[in-house]
Amino acid sequence: MKQSVNIQDQCLNSMRKDGTFVTVFLLNGFQLRGLVKGFDNFTVLLETDGKQQLIYKHAISTFAPQKNITLELE
Repeated sequence: MKQSVNIQDQCLNSMRKDGTFVTVFLLNGFQLRGLVKGFDNFTVLLETDGKQQLIYKHAISTFAPQKNITLELE
């Protein structure tokens, strides 16, 4: 049986491992910029200027990484 690919987790993990600077657009229009330090099914931990913010995924609209990320879709 073939496992389905979780693109969201792959993107977040790639940004975390590579230390890719990312802009997070929230549903309320706010923008947060920083590094993804961790994530789970419901939250993303973002670090900016040495300070951490725990963001609930349901509040996030878009991630815009500063550089392209690599995914393994197979």
